[in-house]
Amino acid sequence: MSKKNSNNTPETENDEKLDINTSLLKSRKDVRKQREEEIARQQLEMEQNIARREKEKREAYEKRIQEERIELMRMKQGVLDEAEATIHEEKEEEIKLTFKQKIINFFYHNKWWLGLGAFFTALAVFLTVDLLKKPNPDMTILMLCENYSVGNSVYLEDYFSQFAEDFNGNGKVLASVYYIPYTDDEVANYTSGVTGKLSAYLSSSDSVMIIGNKKTVTDLLDPKDTLVDLSKIYPDDPHVKKYFYYIKDTDFAEKIGVSPDCITSDMFFAIRNPVDPVSGVKAKLKKTYDKDFPVFDRIIKSLSEGK
Repeated sequence: MSKKNSNNTPETENDEKLDINTSLLKSRKDVRKQREEEIARQQLEMEQNIARREKEKREAYEKRIQEERIELMRMKQGVLDEAEATIHEEKEEEIKLTFKQKIINFFYHNKWWLGLGAFFTALAVFLTVDLLKKPNPDMTILMLCENYSVGNSVYLEDYFSQFAEDFNGNGKVLASVYYIPYTDDEVANYTSGVTGKLSAYLSSSDSVMIIGNKKTVTDLLDPKDTLVDLSKIYPDDPHVKKYFYYIKDTDFAEKIGVSPDCITSDMFFAIRNPVDPVSGVKAKLKKTYDKDFPVFDRIIKSLSEGK
């Protein structure tokens, strides 16, 4: 092997690719910066022209007013006949902008609103595509906590599907888990779309079973108003404390193929309460609850009995 080829190591190639990528990014940034500077320059030039025209109009108006005052004084003194007076109404000169200037002016003065509109449009499209990509499930479960190992387990949906039924009649049984990794970082939640997903899914009536942790009920859900008191349904189950079925000391981790250490002590299963204390029973949520509770019950009993 020649010395030339021997120097062309993977590290060198990676460095060259990195340099190329860095150059491309810098070039794009330069182009974008030039475009922004050009728009700013055109906007400044347009505003200067408008200011100049306004000044000229103001000076012309003041001059005309002064001339009219002089003429009125001369008329009162009999020096000037009314027919000879030059006082007349002048129409305000309309500032005409080219089509390009109108476009620049519109984007310049509405850039913040346009940016917000673009963001929310992109978010709506993302959520719609995300929902359309999902197969039609017989049951949906919301995982409203950050736990990468559990949320991305390849056996997670298979585990829940074995307890579900073919509710939609398509000949298949599928329980889908919507993993929404809610964290303490509000900026990360917003930029990654977690905030938008939470709003969309929690306002939906398609899901009643929840996988969560302490942060879920601290920041997102009020157990008293939104969750069923499981201690009244499973009074003798040691895993149940009020609204929560804690999964730490069950074989759930083994069933979904993750290490028991991945299950934190505050992780739980819960089910949403379809009875709103203010507006009464929520019909759609109650329908989902009646369909999914038997599945939830089978899951709880299976874990508690160690089956």
